Amino acid sequence: MDGMKKVPVREQDPKVRAHNFDEVCLGYNREEAMAEAERCLQCKNPLCQQGCPVSINIPGFIRKLREDDVPGAYEVISESSTLPAVCGRVCPQETQCEGRCVRGIRGEAVSIGKLERYVADTAAEMGIHPQPAKTRNGKKVAVIGAGPSGLACASDLARLGYDVTIFDALHKAGGVLSYGIPEFRLPKERVVDREIDNVRALGVRIETDVIIGKSVTIDELMDREGYDAVFIGSGAGLPKFMHIPGEQAMGVFSANEYLTRSNLMHAYREDARTPIYHAKKAVVVGGGNVAMDAARTALRLGADVTIVYRRSEAELPARKEEVHHAKEEGIRFELLTNPEEILTDENGWVSGVRCIRMELGEPDASGRRRPVPIEGSEFMIDCDAVIMALGTSPNPLISSTTDGLATTTKGGLVVNEENGETTRPGVFAGGDAVTGAATVILAMGAGRKAARGIDEYLRSRD
Repeated sequence: MDGMKKVPVREQDPKVRAHNFDEVCLGYNREEAMAEAERCLQCKNPLCQQGCPVSINIPGFIRKLREDDVPGAYEVISESSTLPAVCGRVCPQETQCEGRCVRGIRGEAVSIGKLERYVADTAAEMGIHPQPAKTRNGKKVAVIGAGPSGLACASDLARLGYDVTIFDALHKAGGVLSYGIPEFRLPKERVVDREIDNVRALGVRIETDVIIGKSVTIDELMDREGYDAVFIGSGAGLPKFMHIPGEQAMGVFSANEYLTRSNLMHAYREDARTPIYHAKKAVVVGGGNVAMDAARTALRLGADVTIVYRRSEAELPARKEEVHHAKEEGIRFELLTNPEEILTDENGWVSGVRCIRMELGEPDASGRRRPVPIEGSEFMIDCDAVIMALGTSPNPLISSTTDGLATTTKGGLVVNEENGETTRPGVFAGGDAVTGAATVILAMGAGRKAARGIDEYLRSRD
């Protein structure tokens, strides 16, 4: 096999997968994983590890894999990552570890993500689980949110001997892993639930249906229930809208609601107790991973789907793999296009979207060229559903019910960049609750950093 190219990964046929919710990528088998592992150059200065937000020893785990030592490879990964089977599937490796891979200079980077997934899945089949700390230090830490950031923080603290309890507002742990990312990208029972069980195996307790700020406040957790520190990893679940005419019409959804119904409540199933609307023609507004997830979900529910994005394909923030999969499945892209109005029929239901063509002008504050409308270029897209995938911001409930928590103008919590501590002593935060919507692995990195900060803080008090 050509050592300059990746070992191809098996996938469902696009025409088949467009009609089911089974996982698209089938991953490597043993022979494929071993062959791909042999492509690693085992660099003395591994740039790939520098590109990983949680600093996995990538050459170390691949070296173990080359020795056919899956338990050893899993142990190396677990030193840095709580959710390897998740990250192997949904991390943007092309801009992180694989983006720094020396192999990629003259050929294709090593498929680090696919190898991480193989190790995690194989370790699970072998019955390998992380081991809890042998001793406890008597300190209690509360973690708010059972998403990637909270799970990472809780795991690291549990390994250090802390008594950790996670509180989550929903009835199922996992955060965005459970409610946001579709089954065809991230299987829930086979992957997410298994990874969460591994967190529990470390001694972490998870209490669901607890809304911090209503069920109990942070002040009460610390003052009445004896928690020595608190980590806020509540994510960013407040959807954004365009505020254009017709946006309140029936048939307009936030991507948050649409994906939550499908993923967390299994509304795509025929026996679902909380059904989801099956559109005939859907327009998805946005160009990120969430937009791809919403569009590909709507497609599987029977809709003819068009993605509308105001910049060009080069500026699409979604992973290239997700864009490629969406195109393979038959989703259309109307690029350099912006909605101006959502039209309705006599019953108040969506009947179409009036759009305008755009061109790229001078760079804006983000460094990307600003889209500018082209006068007289308006056109219509017929549809009976519009899904807004424009990003999310942190819910203000926690900050508004807790004394001493400062927030930014965008609603994120203000933290010390070195250790994740907020403006209230003993309360730390990380992930989307601080930055707004970002990636799973960045949230995990923030959770791990806060765990170190909490440990240092409590040790300094002693």
